Amino acid sequence: MSPVTVRVPGSTSNCGAGFDTLGLALQIYNRVTLTPDVSLPAGTAKGERASDERANGLVNEALAAWRERVAAAAELPGFRFRIEGDVPPARGLGSSVTVIAGILGGVNHWAGEALTREELAALITRLEGHPDNATAGVLGGFCVARCAPTPADYQGLVRIELEDTLRFVVVSPVTEVATKASRGVLPQEISHLDAVRSVNSAAYLTAALATKNYESLRGAVGDFLHEPYRLPGIVGAAEAIAAGVKAGALCGWLSGSGSSVLCVGLVDTAAAVGDAMRSAFAAKGIDSAINVLSADNHGLVVE
Repeated sequence: MSPVTVRVPGSTSNCGAGFDTLGLALQIYNRVTLTPDVSLPAGTAKGERASDERANGLVNEALAAWRERVAAAAELPGFRFRIEGDVPPARGLGSSVTVIAGILGGVNHWAGEALTREELAALITRLEGHPDNATAGVLGGFCVARCAPTPADYQGLVRIELEDTLRFVVVSPVTEVATKASRGVLPQEISHLDAVRSVNSAAYLTAALATKNYESLRGAVGDFLHEPYRLPGIVGAAEAIAAGVKAGALCGWLSGSGSSVLCVGLVDTAAAVGDAMRSAFAAKGIDSAINVLSADNHGLVVE
């Protein structure tokens, strides 16, 4: 088997109130290269560098799930992997999915595309525990996933390709946020009113993107499921979203569990929106990085 490199887009999840449901792929990428190594046991993997080895546990858990799902897994070689790219870890941009999807996309290529892309997304959903980043990273576009009886049990999705007229301004502070830890701050119960307001927002956002009625997004996104509990723990995040909207963005949200925040805008306002968001973090003494991105409609690509 020859070395294979898989490119996977980062993604923003939840998109406001679409908790564990909505995911949107962005043109920011990690590349994962798999190289067979006969010195390693068959079907196992090891990072090439110290920075890659931090993902060893995640990667081998994914390979174990692959072995359960695909009979051809018994023929897989041992291999080393290298992770390169621009998706920062623990910033709410689907970094773990870029690694898992890169590994399983490469293994799937070696196995003659044993799984379809949607089957890969379902497998990664089970590993991640929710489908938002998993579907967007593998399939690209704006993904609305259906899961039952739990968010880990993928049942299908509706996928919408987005036009290049939109810009997604992502500002990432230096603060890292682990998804597992951030789920610990969420309440077990919310009020009926908060549930209704959140359903309304998620449905409206989805309809606006599906119909390409982007101007209707102006000021329309609000969440009462997770952002009220997560934003206070990220210094400057709420202020950055507000500053981006004031500078001309259509709407904004906490990307995944953070720490990145994202504002949706048009081409002519994107630069000003990014500057305003970074200035809001700077006013709190927090350094941050700006990425002005378009949607990715391709998802996982074997290069």
